[in-house]
Amino acid sequence: MKLIQMHERLRLELLRRIQRGTLSVSLLARQTGFGQSHLSNFLHSRRHLSLEAMDRVLDAQHMVAADLMQSGYEYPPTDLDRSEVPLVSYSAALHEPYIRAASVQQMIQMPRGLIETTRSRPTPSRRAWQRWVAIRVAAEEALPMEPLVQPEALLLLDRRYNSLTAYRPDRLNIYALSNEGHLALRYLDFKSNRLVLRPHNLSCSVELIELDPGDSPTSQIAGRVALIVNQM
Repeated sequence: MKLIQMHERLRLELLRRIQRGTLSVSLLARQTGFGQSHLSNFLHSRRHLSLEAMDRVLDAQHMVAADLMQSGYEYPPTDLDRSEVPLVSYSAALHEPYIRAASVQQMIQMPRGLIETTRSRPTPSRRAWQRWVAIRVAAEEALPMEPLVQPEALLLLDRRYNSLTAYRPDRLNIYALSNEGHLALRYLDFKSNRLVLRPHNLSCSVELIELDPGDSPTSQIAGRVALIVNQM
């Protein structure tokens, strides 16, 4: 077996343990001494571990290299064109800087090209947040953005894009944000210290969020909607 195959099997085994709830990134970070962002990049195939780092992970998980070479061991198939993103609740998407294993409802396959090439625009406090999450939208939250967002749509959120700057000059950003503790999907403006929530569905009203002096409108934003997958 080649080293790159062992590297991939280790990654998939750790993801399997996380999905089963027997491991979390924060626990693995404490066990190995690596930063959570370092481990997250490895788990999401954004970087590779050195041989020494792989040994440390194996020791922490009471594994040896031979465990990764067992012919009878079953691993999920690797799809080089896809990346896994956690499907989470509204609350986790809004408030958890790093998604806990207990908050992951399932892992969703998303296009790797989209994940790797999409530009971010975070405020300094948001740079450490786990970037990508997915949410399932209920009818009540979908209504203001219909027909762009339909009930039970799957949305990919870029939580490192909480700027009000348009991603594309000719297209309005759709944001997921916190409004009185609940998730809302809207176009956004900022005027006279008020965050203006504009719906796509003209039967819904414009809403305002009054900010305290010195508060930033970006603090209300969970992330930019990077992809909408409506149910057929």
